[in-house]
Amino acid sequence: MKTAKTAEPTITHDLTPERTTCPRCARPMTADYANRRTLHTLTGVTRLNLTIRRCHNTACVAHKKPYRPEAEGSFALPRHEFGLDVVALIGRLRYAEHRSVPEIRAHLVGRKVTASERTVTNLLDRYDELLATSLTDDGRLKAVLAAQGKVILAIDGLQPDVGHEILWVIRDVLSGEILLAKSLLSARNQDLAELLSAVKTACGVPVTGVISDGQHSIRKAVAKALPGVPYQLCQFHFLREAAGAIYEADRHAKVALKKKVRGVRQIERKVEGRTDPEADVIRGYCSAVRSAITDDGRPPLEASGLKLHARLSAVVVSLSRVKAKGARRPS
Repeated sequence: MKTAKTAEPTITHDLTPERTTCPRCARPMTADYANRRTLHTLTGVTRLNLTIRRCHNTACVAHKKPYRPEAEGSFALPRHEFGLDVVALIGRLRYAEHRSVPEIRAHLVGRKVTASERTVTNLLDRYDELLATSLTDDGRLKAVLAAQGKVILAIDGLQPDVGHEILWVIRDVLSGEILLAKSLLSARNQDLAELLSAVKTACGVPVTGVISDGQHSIRKAVAKALPGVPYQLCQFHFLREAAGAIYEADRHAKVALKKKVRGVRQIERKVEGRTDPEADVIRGYCSAVRSAITDDGRPPLEASGLKLHARLSAVVVSLSRVKAKGARRPS
């Protein structure tokens, strides 16, 4: 569904499949190509950089079938341009606050989410379908699960605003299919255990693992509804928590580095109106420094302070080469 106006992404997520072996034949899968998705979410326009893996075993039934990153489904539905948080907000505005479609659109525009009234109507339909999603009458979904012989569940809750209903979505990591979606007033482990039990009963194949963000109520629900099933914290959340101290140290280092390269604008003003080669070189170095300052890393996998240090070091090395060649080094 592509109905929003094109906008420059302000948030970027690099997603790679956590699984490196084929779920059917257990042979290694290779990262064959990359895809990009642009999503409109409540936090801003988001760019997903997706690494796609494929199995090259010609005897495997999954030969050259794309295996997409497991985390992709937590952002948006397949072939949709709006995030699940936008869908959850639309459903809450419609059914909890009884707002009309024009009022919902006005609310989205106020949240800096560009959408037409027709888009709101379509996303409201998606919300209704998510709530009505059930394995009981879905023969296609049962066939997909039966073919793969097992499921790995990912459970996540989407709460558009504090104090409102949470849309809980349970999906299968292997197929990417959403198995159940239901709004709950709370995140009690008893309620979540009932959702997991319903999926376990309906899917008809063994549940071999569960992935979530580590919320205590989810852990207790998994232990109650799926005893003995391996439970794993989402790799991204794990790395983010583990790298907390390093992130703070790196952030302070970046602030200190920025203080040392202040004054770029003053240098640019000194060469305004000049068209000689030296002025062009000075402007080029100023642009390089400005780009290094504004291009942040993506924690926890990219340390922005270290990235800034490396780029500024490259500028210094370049200036040293200019000086060594006999040219006058720009101050």
